[in-house]
Amino acid sequence: MTELRSSEWYDGDDRNAYIHRAWMRRGTPSSTFEGRPQIAIANTASDLTPCNAHLDEVAQSVKHGIYEAGGIPLELPVVSLGETQVRPTAMLWRNMAAMATEEMLRANPIDGVVLLGGCDKTIPALLMAAASVDLPAVVIPGGPMLTGHFRGEALGCGTDVWRLSEEMRAGNLTKDQFRASESSTIRSKGHCNTMGTASTMALVAEALGTIVPGLAGTPAPDARLLEASHETGRLAVQLVADDRRPSTFLTKANFHNAIVALAAIGGSTNAVVHLIAIAGRLGIDLTIDDFDRIGAKVPLLVNLQPAGRYLMDDLFRAGGFLAVMREVRDLLDPEALTITGKPFVDYLDDAQIWDADVISSRGNPLQPAAGITVIRGSLAPGGAIIKPAAASPHLLKHRGRAVVFDSIEDFHARIDDPDLDIDADSVMVLRGCGPKGYPGMPEVSNMPLPAKLLAQGVRDMVRVCDGRMSGTAYGTVVLHVTPEAAAGGPLALVQTGDWINLDVRAGRLNLDVPADELAARTPNQATLDGYAAPSRGWERMYVDHVLQADQGADLDFLVGGSGSTVSRESH
Repeated sequence: MTELRSSEWYDGDDRNAYIHRAWMRRGTPSSTFEGRPQIAIANTASDLTPCNAHLDEVAQSVKHGIYEAGGIPLELPVVSLGETQVRPTAMLWRNMAAMATEEMLRANPIDGVVLLGGCDKTIPALLMAAASVDLPAVVIPGGPMLTGHFRGEALGCGTDVWRLSEEMRAGNLTKDQFRASESSTIRSKGHCNTMGTASTMALVAEALGTIVPGLAGTPAPDARLLEASHETGRLAVQLVADDRRPSTFLTKANFHNAIVALAAIGGSTNAVVHLIAIAGRLGIDLTIDDFDRIGAKVPLLVNLQPAGRYLMDDLFRAGGFLAVMREVRDLLDPEALTITGKPFVDYLDDAQIWDADVISSRGNPLQPAAGITVIRGSLAPGGAIIKPAAASPHLLKHRGRAVVFDSIEDFHARIDDPDLDIDADSVMVLRGCGPKGYPGMPEVSNMPLPAKLLAQGVRDMVRVCDGRMSGTAYGTVVLHVTPEAAAGGPLALVQTGDWINLDVRAGRLNLDVPADELAARTPNQATLDGYAAPSRGWERMYVDHVLQADQGADLDFLVGGSGSTVSRESH
C-alpha cells in the first residue's frame, strides 16, 4: 500500500503531530490515525443550491462505505453554485469554486476524495480541482429529479420553462396558469430532468471515466443511488491503496469517449467549455476542433428534451447511459480506462435497450449526425459552436439582416417594442455576454423572440452571441463566439442592417461587410460602456485573467496543476 499522505500530519510525537491528532479526536479512537486512509467527501450541498440539497443524505451512504472499507470519512463542505439562484451567473464562480476546492484538498490531511455534485457547475468545478491537486478522486452525481406533470403533460424543467414563458408572452397561457405550473415542474429532489447541463455533465463524466460505470443518470430519489454511493465510498479507499489518481488514467482517449457520449445523448453545449477546462488542468491538449472532428457525425440516439420528447427518468428505465454507449461502441476508444481500473468499453456488454422510443438503435437514430458543430468565419475567427440537434433544419443555411443588441439589458428593453425593425428572417445579435464582457458568460444566447413575431407563429430565428445557452434550451443559436466583443472580436463591430451568412454544414459564419469598411469601424459608446471592468474582488481577478470560451474560460494562472504537496507546517 502506498504511504499515506495524511501520515505527514499525524505520524510522530512532536508538537505538530500532537496538535493535528488532538484537535481531530473529539471521541474518535486512536486507530483513526494509525494507517487508515483519510477520505474527504467534498460536498456541494446547500439550501441555496436546491438541486444539490439532498447530497447530505448521499454523503451519509458514502461515509458508511468508506468506514466499512477501513477508511476514515471526513465531510468537507465546498463552494456550492446554484444555477437558478446565483447572480450574475454561476459561470462567473465556477473557477473560484474549482480553485477553493483544490486549495482545501491540498491544505488538509487527506489521502483521497469523493466528489459530490449535481447542479450544472458543481461537477465541472470539482473535476477541475481534482485534476489540479491530483489526489485519488471519484465523482458521485446527485441524479435527476422525477418527471412532473401539468395539465396532463410531462414537464421538463428548463426546456418547458422556456416554452411556457413564450406561450404566455404570445397570449396562449395566462399568468395564473404559468404560475400554477411551478410545483409540477420541480416534483422531487435532484437536478434538471432534461438533457441540460447537469444531466449532460453527469453522463459525460461517466464516459470520461471519473464515475463508476452505470451510476450516472440514477434518479435522485431512487434508493439505488444510495446503494451505489455506499459502494463508491468503499472504492475510494481502494483508490488510495492503488494510488489511482486522475493523472494515472485520464488521457486524450477518455476525452474522445466523452465527446462521443456528448453527441449521442444530444448533450449541452456547456460541456464544451467544461471539458476543455478539465483537460487543461491535466495538460491534455483538447480544442473545439476535437468536438467537431470526433462528434459531428455521431448519431443522436437519446429522445430527450430539448432535442426530443422524454426525460431523464425515462432514460434510466429504458436502459440507461450504458445502453446508449453500447450502440456507439465502435466509435469509442477501447483503451480509455475508468476509475475502477478497467476500460469503459468493458461495461457495455450486458447493457440493453428496454424502450426503443427513448433510446434509438444505431440503425435507426433520431438524427444521423448531431454532435456539436464548430463554426468559423469573419464574425467568429476564433470559432463558435452550434448544436444542430436543437436547431431548426430550415435555418441551418441562412442569410439575414442583423438586429444588434449591445447587452442583455439593451435586449430586454427593446425586444418587445412593436416598432422594432425585425422580421423572421433577421439575425438577432447579442454581444457583451462573453467571459470578460458580462463578466462570466451567462446563458442568454437563446434570446426570447419578439412578442410580435411570436404572435405571428414564429418559434425560431437565427441568433448569434458570445455568451452561452442553457443545456435545457433549444433553437438555432450560434454561441461561444470567439473572440468575444469585449476582447476585441469583430462581434463588437456589427451594426444593425449588416448582412450575416450562416452555413452550418460548411462551418461558416460570415459578416457580409467589406474588410476595409470593417477595419474603419470602432465600437459604439453603448458597447464600450457595457464592458466597464469591476473595481475589486473576484470579478476583477476574473476579468483580468479569464481565457476565452475556446480555451475553456478558465483563468490563465489556473491551467495545469500544482499537485498535492504542501511543503510547510502550520505551527
